[in-house]
Amino acid sequence: MIGLLQRVSHASVTVNGEAVASINNGLLVLIGVEKSDSEKNAERLFEKLISYRVFADEHDKMNLSLKDVQGGLLLVPQFTLPADTTKGLRPSFSDAASPELGRKLFEYFINHARENYPTVETGVFGADMQVSLNNDGPVTFWLQV
Repeated sequence: MIGLLQRVSHASVTVNGEAVASINNGLLVLIGVEKSDSEKNAERLFEKLISYRVFADEHDKMNLSLKDVQGGLLLVPQFTLPADTTKGLRPSFSDAASPELGRKLFEYFINHARENYPTVETGVFGADMQVSLNNDGPVTFWLQV
């Protein structure tokens, strides 16, 4: 399972012109599900996301986690993250989860996150989403479990 996390001062998702999710200070995380992933991968990625130290402390060092700053968490499904781009000029999605598995694990991830973290917003699986963000830093990390 892949999480592309971006530290943001604001992020939002719209679908068909309607706002469906929004956070201020926190993390926007694009979630990619691979065909070998399981619920255990989802739980490990979640724990890593909320504990990863990407926020500045009083000395301007990245020593604080999302839990420490109590920021928002915006989770967006992103089918293209598991793409293999090593050959040719067209991505291969052979490692990506099927739509059924992707939906199941993304929904599991959301439920697990909401049970264990107070501020969770989400995009819509399978929708044509418009994602807006103010990347703070910019700070962006690729996490894979």
